[in-house]
Amino acid sequence: MATEPKRVLVLHSFGREFRPWSEYAKSIRQELDRQSPWPLEIIEYSLVTARFGDENPELPFVGYLSALFAKHPLDLIVSIGAPAANFVQHYRSLLFPATPMLFTAVEQRRVRFSTLTENDTVVSVAHDLPAVIENILKVLPETKTIAVVNGNSPLENFWRGEMQGEFKPFENRVRFIWYNTLSFDDILKDAASLPPGSAIFWELMIVDAAGVVYEGDNTLTKLHAVANAPIFSFDDSFFGRELVGGPMHSDLESGKKTAAVAVRILSGERPGDIKTAPIGFAAPKYDWREMKRWGISENLLPPASTIFFREPSAWEQYRAQILLICAALLLQGALITWLIYEHRRRQLAEVQSRNSMSELMQMNRLSTAGELSASIAHEVNQPLTGMMASASAALRWLARENPDLGKAQEAMRNVVAAGDRASDIVTSIRAMFRRDAQERVHTDLNKLIRTVLGLVYIDLRKHSIEARIDLSEQLSAVFGNEVQLQQVILNLVMNAIDAMNAAEPRVLSIKTETTESNAVHVAIADTGSGIDAADLNLVFKPLFTTKARGMGMGLSICKSIIENHKGRIWVSAAVPRGTVFHFELPAQQGRKGKADLSAPARAMPDGSPPAAAAAPSRADEMIE
Repeated sequence: MATEPKRVLVLHSFGREFRPWSEYAKSIRQELDRQSPWPLEIIEYSLVTARFGDENPELPFVGYLSALFAKHPLDLIVSIGAPAANFVQHYRSLLFPATPMLFTAVEQRRVRFSTLTENDTVVSVAHDLPAVIENILKVLPETKTIAVVNGNSPLENFWRGEMQGEFKPFENRVRFIWYNTLSFDDILKDAASLPPGSAIFWELMIVDAAGVVYEGDNTLTKLHAVANAPIFSFDDSFFGRELVGGPMHSDLESGKKTAAVAVRILSGERPGDIKTAPIGFAAPKYDWREMKRWGISENLLPPASTIFFREPSAWEQYRAQILLICAALLLQGALITWLIYEHRRRQLAEVQSRNSMSELMQMNRLSTAGELSASIAHEVNQPLTGMMASASAALRWLARENPDLGKAQEAMRNVVAAGDRASDIVTSIRAMFRRDAQERVHTDLNKLIRTVLGLVYIDLRKHSIEARIDLSEQLSAVFGNEVQLQQVILNLVMNAIDAMNAAEPRVLSIKTETTESNAVHVAIADTGSGIDAADLNLVFKPLFTTKARGMGMGLSICKSIIENHKGRIWVSAAVPRGTVFHFELPAQQGRKGKADLSAPARAMPDGSPPAAAAAPSRADEMIE
């Protein structure tokens, strides 16, 4: 069988939407639903006569309630506010004298304890009115005027008298303005023009001096919209939008205690045996938005205060995101710093590498100079010998009884030509072995090959090596550093000569051509013992050498020079034996070499072979 619901009558003093009692009633209902072990039937009525203090209509209302619940007795009557408590106490004998009665949301001064019966109990509150003024003066020390907003109903007039008595100790510090004699419209006008250093104390506004009844939240909201001073109150049912805050009654705490007492009564406990102390102000609470609006420092708040509606700072609101961004920025900064450091380190390493390479190239050239000293001496000696022979011949032609001036002039022209050739040879040798700059010009590789063959002329004859050259007459020019490219050719030729020390026959082959991809290709082949297949991929690596006394840097330098000229170099096996070194360089459009390979070499006056003879124009010519 289902449990019968407990019937509870809730009697309001003014109406269901009059704050603060409406908030107390809401809290009590919520707590009853939460704490009650039985189903509840809650019936609510309002004592409208309390707004005007007219008792004539009350008897018919008493008769209505008696008739309404005659056949359905109540288990508990709960009165909300002082007017409802006074009404019930006044008509207790007519309103179900045996029904338990609970007075709540009423200030202890409004309860007539002498008329309470064994079926009555009270959960009252205690107003500490001086504490409200002290709070205003603490958080706003410059306050000189306090405007008190209260209406003109009997309840409001009672509390005006109480406040005037309790505020007297403060009259030497502030001036009080009482609004009970004004209509609400006039109150709004006055509140909008309060002098500096003012504050507003919101007590109640049920009925104004013009007799207009105000229900709900509109009055406080309108006052907040126009007031030029902060608003305070002693009841937190008004808190959350318009009030600064301070010590106030908590409707939640009162609702919990009231519901707890109601459950005890519904459980059968006699109301007269239940005694509760009046509920005082809760810990101070403040609205951060109003504090910011009126410039109230957090340092002025009383101890144990709680601040509500604080707008979180960017750090509080986005702490995780800020930390993540900071971490990302720090990581990015560290990465950028590391990259800059690495870039700088690599630049320094590249500079050091280039300097080291330049030193190695210079050492390689000087080493080559030592090996080619005989050829160099021969190259320089040829034009000098020719100059001496031509000069002697000219002197003989001039010393005759009849000087042959024509012959003498021709001999002197030979002297000048030999001097020019000597100058060219010295200039070429100086360029080969100086620490050259990185200047690049349009270069004829055929000319560089002939110059190198002239330098190695003695070595070719010494080792009985046959030079076979096939230089393309239409070879395109390349853009590069003549000294460096000449060093590449010289290194490859000297390597070929060294590779054929113990070989027979000994043939050095040099071929130039322009490829289909518009690159200049140079191939230098020997008929030596060749390079092991396993070493073909290692010959260009630094410090790798197949020579007994080699440094292992020559071919590495050659590779560096060719690649620095945007070319490529490689090695392959020759057929039937030997090794072929190849390199290619980008050709320059529209530029051809100026070599005249078909012109015969001009003999010097002393009959010695000219420098060009080191680079014969006919293939298969033997250099002896």
